Amino acid sequence: MMKRLLSFPAILMAGALFAVSCTQAPNDAGPGAATNASAITLYLVRHAETQDGKDPALTEAGTARAEALADRLEGAGIEAVWSTDYRRTLATAAPLAERLDVEVRIYDPGDLPAFAEMLWADGATALVVGHSNTTPQLAEALGGDDGAPIVEAIEYDRLYVLSRTGNDGVESEIQRYGEASGADGP
Repeated sequence: MMKRLLSFPAILMAGALFAVSCTQAPNDAGPGAATNASAITLYLVRHAETQDGKDPALTEAGTARAEALADRLEGAGIEAVWSTDYRRTLATAAPLAERLDVEVRIYDPGDLPAFAEMLWADGATALVVGHSNTTPQLAEALGGDDGAPIVEAIEYDRLYVLSRTGNDGVESEIQRYGEASGADGP
């Protein structure tokens, strides 16, 4: 019986492959965690139309807009729904959260840069419902376009779409959803 000897380069290659396979860390980041190959998309909206008052409920038009938002985003792969802790924002987020069977998570709009950092680090495709004075600022903190100021009295249909793949830059687009609310352009 003849023994076959491995060449020195073949031994080195086998050793290197063994060393690499032993030192690679497992990918145990869990579902929704960002990797260089995964895309994360964040959808930001201002709450829908409201009644008058300190912490108002949605109007009939606002309820219809919240349903239109759910219609628009139901198939978007959303894994998390965020809202400030107000009736109008929670009611805007509720239809989509119910359809997706996810809990609405509450965030504090007082530190938008930290919240933005947390959203990217979380790695989940998400909807974030805020206010006319927080949603554009959050878009900017996320590295996107904040657009023109939201027209407080009439603009409820602006939808920010921010996407990032890995550590690359942020793609930002401003869209509209539901019935036109009277504001012109993106």
